[in-house]
Amino acid sequence: MPAQTHISKLTLTNFRNYATLAIDVAPGAVVFSGDNGAGKTNLLEAISFLTPGRGLRRAPYGDVAREGGDGGFALHARLDGPDGEVEIGTGISGGDTAESGRRVRINGAAARAEEMLEWLRVVWLTPAMDSLFTGPAADRRRFLDRLVLAIDPGHGQRALDYEKAMRGRNRLLTEGSRDVGWFEAIEMQMAETGVAIAAARAEMVRLLAAMIGRLPDTGPFPQADIGLSGDLEAEIAGAPAVDVEERFRRALADGRDRDRAAGRTLEGPHRSDLMVRHRPKAMPAELCSTGEQKALLVGIVLSHARLTGEMSGLTPILLLDEIAAHLDGGRRAALFSILEDLNCQAFMTGTDAALFSSLHGRAQFLTVDHGMVGPTEDP
Repeated sequence: MPAQTHISKLTLTNFRNYATLAIDVAPGAVVFSGDNGAGKTNLLEAISFLTPGRGLRRAPYGDVAREGGDGGFALHARLDGPDGEVEIGTGISGGDTAESGRRVRINGAAARAEEMLEWLRVVWLTPAMDSLFTGPAADRRRFLDRLVLAIDPGHGQRALDYEKAMRGRNRLLTEGSRDVGWFEAIEMQMAETGVAIAAARAEMVRLLAAMIGRLPDTGPFPQADIGLSGDLEAEIAGAPAVDVEERFRRALADGRDRDRAAGRTLEGPHRSDLMVRHRPKAMPAELCSTGEQKALLVGIVLSHARLTGEMSGLTPILLLDEIAAHLDGGRRAALFSILEDLNCQAFMTGTDAALFSSLHGRAQFLTVDHGMVGPTEDP
């Protein structure tokens, strides 16, 4: 694994329940403990804003800004990594609208959100993801696209371009437009970006499957067989991208009447799905027990973290929300050992610091108490 990239100082202003906060953070494992509602997950959410997107909760920016503040928020992080120290700040002003997006500054200079990926990669696992295998396909697509983004920084823009083009096509469909020129222009863009998205997803699944294959057969986090369900993803494996683009473009053109009746586009990478099976039990993940699903998901995330480090040269920062409460003692010990082996900074939360007691002397323990953060007494 490459040298560790870690946050050494985190500063928040008007973020969720934090009016102001500045904490020094140690490399390696960091444990935030405290009561429910104290603001532990808010700290992880703040760190998740150091990567493109809307963070681990995908919340509107107005919800992120502290109630009673001016409607804006700011966060700032000092990073130490193999290329030295860097300062990253992001946030919104009180008068910003959703269309304004959040602003980013790197070492004091205005930057695009994608440029943060040049300095760090952030991967997270939250309790809301526990239903990933049994929930809607849209959640699994979003999960997969976050995995791709950690390896391929251009993936986020491709996804935005595809969504924008598809919204334009759907609008033409619902308005009953017969403007062939508009349809052809939009469908060409959808074909180009859609096939690029499918190819990036397929490559991620290939690389991640190989990494998962390096897990021990009888380890605490079982091996998963992963695959993609989708026409484009199936075609891209056996045909040149330009041929797949042309096939998809023709399919969109031929399907206008069908899609007009449905009021939306019925074919494309926005309909694909991530398929996961529990390899030792030869069982679809959605049919496994809750504990087995959690162990599968942890194994996938840890394998992806290792892949991210090897592919990008940046050890990812891991955000593991309420992770210890859902694992037995053996799996907790195994998780902590794997995190050390990954050589990454990992932020973990829990209501009871004692669940992390085996990390004593190997982690920084901080207590969160409704907008205040301080050292934890010996767990």
